[in-house]
Amino acid sequence: MKSIKKYIALATLIISISIPLTTISQVGPPNPPGEHGSSGDQPGGNAPIGGGLFILLGFGAVYGGKKLYDIRKL
Repeated sequence: MKSIKKYIALATLIISISIPLTTISQVGPPNPPGEHGSSGDQPGGNAPIGGGLFILLGFGAVYGGKKLYDIRKL
């Protein structure tokens, strides 16, 4: 049981260090007045990420539920 706690603590430490490093980004220069496309205020060109994000969260919830079911079934 102690080894499981060590792995959980190590995973928590790694995740808490890596998330801020991956969320750092730089905003690009705004578009010139004559250029069409994305607005200068929103980097990324207004790319929709909502649908894919909910699908990934759903898959993660199903996968975690199956793992919990398998652990309790033993």
